[in-house]
Amino acid sequence: MVDLLVAWGVAQTVGFIFKPILEDLAKDAAKDFAKDFLKDSLKHVLLPDKEPVNIAIGKAIKEFLQLVQQQLEVADLSEAEQKQYTEPLKQFLKNKSVKEVLGSAFKDDCQGLDTKKLAKIWHELNLLPLPDDFSWKQVNKPYLNKVKAIIRESPQLRAILDSQNIEATAKNTKELAGIVPEFDLRRYQEGIRERYANLNLDSLDTTVYDYREKLKVWQVFIAQNVRECQDFLHQVYEIPKEHQKRLRESNELEAEFDPQEWERYKQVYYQQPVRSVLDVVNDLQSDRLPPQPPLVRGEQDSLSLSKGQKQDFVPVPPLNKGGLGGVNAGCNYIVILGDPGSGKSTLLQYIALNWARTPLNNVISQPIPLLIELRSYSRDRNSGQCKDFLEFCHKGSVICRLNQHELHERLKSGKVLVMFDGLDEVFDPVQREEVITDIHRFTNDYPNVRVILTSRIIGYKPQRLRDAQFRHFMLQDLESEQIQDFIHRWHELTFTDEADKVRKRERLQQAIKTSSAIGELAGNPLLLTMMAILNRNQELPRDRPELYNQASRVLLHQWDVEQKLLEHPRIDSVAIDYKDKQAMLRQVAYFMQAADQGLAGNLIRGEDLEKILTGYLKSIEVSEARTVARLLVEQLRSRNFILCFLGGDSYGFVHRTFLEYFCASEFVDRFGKRGLEGGLTLEELKTEVFGKHWQDESWHEVLRLIAGMIDTSFAGEIIEYLMALDGEAQKFINLFLAAECLSEVRNLSTNIATQLLNHLKKIAAYGYYETVGTEEYMLIVGIRSRAVKAIARTWREDQKILKWLKNMH
Repeated sequence: MVDLLVAWGVAQTVGFIFKPILEDLAKDAAKDFAKDFLKDSLKHVLLPDKEPVNIAIGKAIKEFLQLVQQQLEVADLSEAEQKQYTEPLKQFLKNKSVKEVLGSAFKDDCQGLDTKKLAKIWHELNLLPLPDDFSWKQVNKPYLNKVKAIIRESPQLRAILDSQNIEATAKNTKELAGIVPEFDLRRYQEGIRERYANLNLDSLDTTVYDYREKLKVWQVFIAQNVRECQDFLHQVYEIPKEHQKRLRESNELEAEFDPQEWERYKQVYYQQPVRSVLDVVNDLQSDRLPPQPPLVRGEQDSLSLSKGQKQDFVPVPPLNKGGLGGVNAGCNYIVILGDPGSGKSTLLQYIALNWARTPLNNVISQPIPLLIELRSYSRDRNSGQCKDFLEFCHKGSVICRLNQHELHERLKSGKVLVMFDGLDEVFDPVQREEVITDIHRFTNDYPNVRVILTSRIIGYKPQRLRDAQFRHFMLQDLESEQIQDFIHRWHELTFTDEADKVRKRERLQQAIKTSSAIGELAGNPLLLTMMAILNRNQELPRDRPELYNQASRVLLHQWDVEQKLLEHPRIDSVAIDYKDKQAMLRQVAYFMQAADQGLAGNLIRGEDLEKILTGYLKSIEVSEARTVARLLVEQLRSRNFILCFLGGDSYGFVHRTFLEYFCASEFVDRFGKRGLEGGLTLEELKTEVFGKHWQDESWHEVLRLIAGMIDTSFAGEIIEYLMALDGEAQKFINLFLAAECLSEVRNLSTNIATQLLNHLKKIAAYGYYETVGTEEYMLIVGIRSRAVKAIARTWREDQKILKWLKNMH
């Protein structure tokens, strides 16, 4: 075997600082390292002699390192300072993508290195920062010239690459006829696993904990339940009529509906059985989907109210019970609808991974999953890179390139499960209609294929796809058993210390059990995952306001506004931290609660949102404040955060809990500025906030949060204020609210708590049954029952109260 260091010319090079890197590389020559660099140039080539390739690659790396050294010298770094880059460069050259970029110079058609990619990878690897004067572009051309010279100097390597170029020419000729010569299912399986297997939690967890090696999608996936919603999308038609009008005007909602007929649709929807979404997918694939429910036209037959059987959660449940072959006798197409974070994309990834993780000899005759992200498809379609879904797949936009001819044949025979993900992520209504047309045309061209489409609910127009025989299903919130299953699996997978695992698992379970608001959040898979991460990293807050504060901090890390702003040529540098983001959302929530619909509306117009953001940015002296605000609003259209785009140039909070939290936070912030302009005095807080809204139960959550966020002494005065109100005509709702506020406050005066308890005890014994009629009797029973529940909930740890309750019973 030749001495590689001599062959590479390293031994003769004087003043070469990065020689140790090549010395390590020479030791690894037996591991066939050169294949990684020439992956695209040496496909399917069995080399009888690896030395020519190893020598050529070693020479190229040496030239690359010398060019890097020259750039460091140009930056006036001393020899000692240059040596500091030895270890970073070793790590850099081990990166698979770096190898591919450097190896691309060996391709006959290479016009230059992807220097932007090299710079990006150096940054993402968090390596020692390069000097300001360092330029990857200055490395590009000299490196290309050196590689061409290396190829010319090696007859063996030149012969190998020439044969590859001949094969590439033949392949390109076939591509012009619309055919790619490969249909490699093993490679396709590998691509699916690489793309989707790891649970991506980087945007939710900013700590150093690495979930990539710990959590796989199939390990924590929970199959949610669905209910068929063929003619009823209540999330759309229960929004304010003004917003419905805007959605219609922007072509994001069907025509107006008859309220009476809509009520009948609603009844049918809630009579639909609740089933596991995997059962629906299995029935779709095996052609056993039950008949579609009849449209509501007058009296309807009663439908089953029972739930479908629970899905047994195992790592990889068998999704293909009957295959896709045979006669096209049933419904081939379904739409899965759900809120942001409800798990629509994860469902499709799980289905694809289920196939990709099955041994190839077991799935060779089964339908292959084709997962098409509609946002990417729409982008390529609009840029002219593809004209339809088949060409989109043909050009390698779905994990790896698929033979267009063979894919066409498989689609014709129905041996493909096509999954279109994220219709709602095609934001332009006109482009969305074009994509729907393409989907409709696709199902006409391939009537035997099975199709699953996912979308958010707001902005979705069902009529055209209903006309194309698509069945619609609505994802339901996670049920209690499903939440507990997720929590158990999460802690089993992410904790090694048994005691720590049990303690934190029980802590999270208790928080969900004891707080209805937290329990409501836990029904959303994304928010449940977020709470599990919070619970792992720190003591889960005892009080809900602090939990919401920390949860919002986690989610606002996704709102990566700085990177977006850096891309804009007119903006130099803007630092917007999570406190600024929270402050903006507080003002948004405050504006929304003051609107006609109040907290019930959860809507804000784009122009109002932009105005609020602009005003805040000006207050912290951000230059180009309006431009920055518009960029922030634009980003909200493309990604879901706490605040998201709802169509019709309107925005709202992803979950009502965050609207209530930020609304309460704004009142507390203004109360903290009492005595200053825009501040609230204690008297104003009592009369203008609690006094105006205590009778409206939709405000109670906000008022409770306020009580839990202010100083205990002030909260005590508010509870006394509520107790002093005359609430008999309102069924003593003032006292029930006071009890709810008391449960949020720590270490409150015993005297105030005792006064409230005595009030509630009187209500628990309220009324004289023999002197009232049946209707009034039932009203009194309801009030007494509510009082007993308020006492039991608020004083549940007081043994004397428990004894009193038993005597009451």
